[in-house]
Amino acid sequence: MLPERLHLQTLISALDFAGIAIGSIGGALHARQHARYSYDIIGAFGLALTSALGGGVVRDLLLQHGPPLALTDVWYLYTALLAAAAALALGSIIGTRTQRVMLFIDAAAISLFSVAGTTRAQSFGLSWLPAIILGVTTAVGGGSLRDILSGTTPRVFERGNFYAIAALAASVSYLLLDQTSLSDTANVLIAVAVGFTLRMLSVHFNWTTDPIRPVP
Repeated sequence: MLPERLHLQTLISALDFAGIAIGSIGGALHARQHARYSYDIIGAFGLALTSALGGGVVRDLLLQHGPPLALTDVWYLYTALLAAAAALALGSIIGTRTQRVMLFIDAAAISLFSVAGTTRAQSFGLSWLPAIILGVTTAVGGGSLRDILSGTTPRVFERGNFYAIAALAASVSYLLLDQTSLSDTANVLIAVAVGFTLRMLSVHFNWTTDPIRPVP
């Protein structure tokens, strides 16, 4: 039982670090893309850290199990800072492909963060519904905080291609797969692939959520 738990904790950490790196790159590219706001280096790193760590911080605060991991494990910050620095340094190479690159980054980030949040919630013995809520919160939290700091409506609240729905699909997929005889690693990889694929398909085929009708 102990080795299995240690293996799960290793998977959770791996998901967190992968999501943090990708989320930080997305935040830094977001700052470069919105040149009209004239972000300086502090602003760019601020958006990168918010994108990378915001969702996980909210998740850990809701779990009420000590300080957020982003504040107790210095490697969370190092990972976010290094990824942001790399994105800013290589941003000119990406150039006009920034929008396309950000699409892939967003899809990967929400899928990784969703499964990371779900597995972490599950490791604390939470049932399916709170685990799903924490998974989706982890996935969309950082991007939503980034959008708020950028002065825009968080994407998760607007009509558009599947965003929170992709995170939801990744979370639910993991919980369903966890009931099978597949390994934890297989469950994680498949669930992340489900969320990523759904997000990308929604953009490719322009699948969108419908806006609510205004009250007459």
